[in-house]
Amino acid sequence: MIDLYYWTTPNGHKVTIFLEEAGVPYKIVPVNISKGEQFSPEFLAISPNNRMPAIVDQAPSDGGAPLSIFESGAILEYLADKTGQFLPTSARPRFEVLQWLYWQMAGLGPMAGQNHHFVQYAPERIPYAMERYIKETNRLYGVLDKRLEGREFIAGGYSIADMACHPWIKLHKNQKQDLEEFPNLKRWFAQVGERPAVQRAYALADQVNTAPVVSEEARAILFGQTAANLPEAP
Repeated sequence: MIDLYYWTTPNGHKVTIFLEEAGVPYKIVPVNISKGEQFSPEFLAISPNNRMPAIVDQAPSDGGAPLSIFESGAILEYLADKTGQFLPTSARPRFEVLQWLYWQMAGLGPMAGQNHHFVQYAPERIPYAMERYIKETNRLYGVLDKRLEGREFIAGGYSIADMACHPWIKLHKNQKQDLEEFPNLKRWFAQVGERPAVQRAYALADQVNTAPVVSEEARAILFGQTAANLPEAP
């Protein structure tokens, strides 16, 4: 059994997609980031960066005590190795997948995340910041579109690279991106989105988070933290 500490963000969706695809038993532990639940001592004990998702594997392969892991990319890699699914074991195809997983973690996610912040959440409109991140998101969409030319999936067969990228592309309208500009990406996005496990994962989000509107109080919680006011991990 996997305990998944989850909220309805792209990084959270990555892990529910994997668990649904792999058929791994799991239990959702909601972490409502708009209410500051990511700063609870219990959550910080498994995710010291106070970010979700995180998992606790109650039955790790080494037979030892429950194992906690934070960072969505590390979680995907761990679960792929544990189950033997969606990540090749031989070096060349394995690193073909991993380099695109890390591309998402280091590029697509952070840049699209800044896009979301300045376009949707910032209390003041800052044209330079908005243009900067809309353009950089567009560039990254172009990189992925070129990668998908003549390929069904991002790296060989369907893999954790696809699971990592799809939830970030799902928000393309919020990111001010038009998929018509990226025909290969559009085709891949629709194809992955039609998978039953992917649809189940997104449907689960609607059950967990029934009030996705971000209030002013939530903005202060989400965007007002510094090192000085972070709680101590136990």
